[in-house]
Amino acid sequence: MIPRYTHPVIGALWSDEHRLKVMLEVELQVLDAQAAIGVVPKAAARAIRRTARVNLSAVQQREAKTRHDVIAFIENIEQHVGKNGRYLHFGLTSSDVLDTSLALLLRQATEILEKGLAALLKALAVQAKRHRQTLTIGRTHGVHAEPTTFGLKLAVFYEAFQRHQARLAQANKEISVGKISGAVGTFASVDPRVEQRVCKALGLKAAPISTQIVSRDRHAAYVTTLALIGASLEQLAVEIRHLQRTEVREAEEPFGVGQKGSSAMPHKKNPITCERVTGLSRLLRGYAAAAMENVALWHERDISHSSVERVILPDATIALDHMLRSMTEVLQGLVVHPARMRANLESTHGAVYSGQVLLALMRQGLSRTQAYELVQRNALAAWHEGRPLIDVLLADKAIRRHLTAAAVRRCVNPQAALRHVGLIFNRVGL
Repeated sequence: MIPRYTHPVIGALWSDEHRLKVMLEVELQVLDAQAAIGVVPKAAARAIRRTARVNLSAVQQREAKTRHDVIAFIENIEQHVGKNGRYLHFGLTSSDVLDTSLALLLRQATEILEKGLAALLKALAVQAKRHRQTLTIGRTHGVHAEPTTFGLKLAVFYEAFQRHQARLAQANKEISVGKISGAVGTFASVDPRVEQRVCKALGLKAAPISTQIVSRDRHAAYVTTLALIGASLEQLAVEIRHLQRTEVREAEEPFGVGQKGSSAMPHKKNPITCERVTGLSRLLRGYAAAAMENVALWHERDISHSSVERVILPDATIALDHMLRSMTEVLQGLVVHPARMRANLESTHGAVYSGQVLLALMRQGLSRTQAYELVQRNALAAWHEGRPLIDVLLADKAIRRHLTAAAVRRCVNPQAALRHVGLIFNRVGL
């Protein structure tokens, strides 16, 4: 991922230096396990742990010659440990180290993402509770439907990201597996006890069965989960972008002191953060598709997945980290205009209460078709002629034959939208 979207914490996690450090720890854990069961001398294992070092530039120089990253890595360590180097990587294949260390890196990245999700949920909860009773118009097909509250809008997202928390935890569990099972997963050259000891020491589960690699459906599920989280972040971003449109102006992302929106138009305040989140979510969906392509490898493995994963796994976690941080900042600084929401709600002169009038007429014995035709005629007249719906209804003799003036007024009361807000908030844990 380019530096523009890379936070230093998660960026350092995916650095080559850190990756080699994690690989070295896997190698050392294998040595400890092999020493514990008598495969290698305990003294040699202790000596290697004391002296083992890895130098990135030296590894890169060796890899330019060997054209094999793990061999270059092992040869560099051997330079530091001397004659005991013959015990390094004993009985292993490269993917034993690569897949096990990848599981650790993904778990570390997931811990960062889980914190980001928690911060986003907290920001959503604050705003949802603050605007629990803030009336606004609900829209379907982009057109005014019925009144709702801005708090309810945000509560929908709060509940969605709670689901994403559970999904991410499950994906983390599926990806947190290691394998130390040798060239094609048969343990022909490494004792199964080594795998159990290494994985336990690293806080991983041993893959129940593996080939030369851990099955890539695990990684595909993981990246797909990140893409799903990104899709909901995009949904939230798109909602704010729509609300910030000049014609709507109900809410807007924060605009900092000294910030500029356009090189040509000084008046502009554009929803650039939300637009960026929308764009990055497209990348995540692309990464998910690439992860799916990695599942179908040849026989016990080929290497076609490797180049893909070197890009998509760091990039997907870094991109989602950036998106979570960005949307949390947007929510924390969100500018909300309740008066504008109320003005928009009332802009159709009460036509949005047509559903309540429909129900009232049906309760008086009219068929749905009869009631619908009566209400539609009056609601469209109010909207198109700019007359208050209540006046139009009270002037309609056909309506007054079934509804009293008091009954009509009850139908056009926006407070009806607030009756069950508390119940809904309780159901989503707010």
